[in-house]
Amino acid sequence: MNPLDSVKNPCKYNFSAGPSMLPKEVMTIAHQEFLNWNNTGMTVLEMSHRGKEFMSIFKNVEKNLRDLFHVPSNYKILFLQGGAITQNFMVPMNLLGNKSASYVVSGYWSKRTYDDAQVFKNIKIAATSESNNYVKAPNQNEWVYSDDDSYIHFCQNETIHGVEYFDDPKINIPVVVDMSSTILSRQIDISKYGVIYAGAQKNIGPAGLTIVIVRDDLLGLNQKQTPTTHNWKIQAENDSMINTPTTYSIYMAGLVFEWLLKMGGLKVIEEKNKIKSKLLYEFIDQSNFYYNDIDPINRSRMNIPFRIINDDLTMKFVEEAENAGLYQLKGHRLVGGLRASIYNAMPIEGVEALINFMIEFETKFK
Repeated sequence: MNPLDSVKNPCKYNFSAGPSMLPKEVMTIAHQEFLNWNNTGMTVLEMSHRGKEFMSIFKNVEKNLRDLFHVPSNYKILFLQGGAITQNFMVPMNLLGNKSASYVVSGYWSKRTYDDAQVFKNIKIAATSESNNYVKAPNQNEWVYSDDDSYIHFCQNETIHGVEYFDDPKINIPVVVDMSSTILSRQIDISKYGVIYAGAQKNIGPAGLTIVIVRDDLLGLNQKQTPTTHNWKIQAENDSMINTPTTYSIYMAGLVFEWLLKMGGLKVIEEKNKIKSKLLYEFIDQSNFYYNDIDPINRSRMNIPFRIINDDLTMKFVEEAENAGLYQLKGHRLVGGLRASIYNAMPIEGVEALINFMIEFETKFK
């Protein structure tokens, strides 16, 4: 019997934008191994991060991520802390130097990244869609930057506004991308990027872990005052263990990587994500009760915001959805409305359950 099946009143489907749901198969393994990992008599929580037991976990996690994401050999993978937002400062600390940098603003999080970078000099906006309330991301051919820029930064997916870029950039300067909510959801060409970073709490594992993937030639460009914990080159030279890493989050991430590999990798999960998002968007678009106002070319596969024509029904929808076992559907406080986050771990049955509830709710209140 699956130990998770015995939990009373289980949350059927969790649509949280992050921390988000984890695959049931992963949670089952974690449950089984919690008190006694690999017959060591220890939980991973109490292992020394430099002991042979955890080091075997760590090396396997790094290898599986490299294989799963097709990370080339000339890129380092760092397992850091502080969430993706810490990279708002670490990116310019490690790359800016005495040059300028350009930032694409396509929603709240990329605007936050740009604003945080203002403590450094020569930070510019390459393009922004703020004037249209972020319903469409600036097209890549609209990005304005200099060949002398040290890098250009963009956010691949805006979790609040539900705006996503689908094409890899074709740019001749280092591209830095925040992939917090899209990493491992689809195939990409990593060679098109200089730096990829992502918070783990959406598609990788528990909150606290941050993945940074850096091309080798971009290491060692840091400002002199960069602290050792924030220095990518020093972190790479020390296997991300200058200080104690988030050991349990790394272990859990490893279980997620194994789950994806057993499934068939990113090609398989990408098709599943296309099907799930298409199903929900098509239902919303045919409805006269719900709507989504994001430009179809930028509609996120991971975070689907939607509203009810009668906005007064929003909280009633959230309340009744919870009673039906559909959790965390309230939109972000900055934009209101509703939002369904359907990351890798969300099965198609969860999307179907949401649509069935939406039909029932519409019938009841239309």
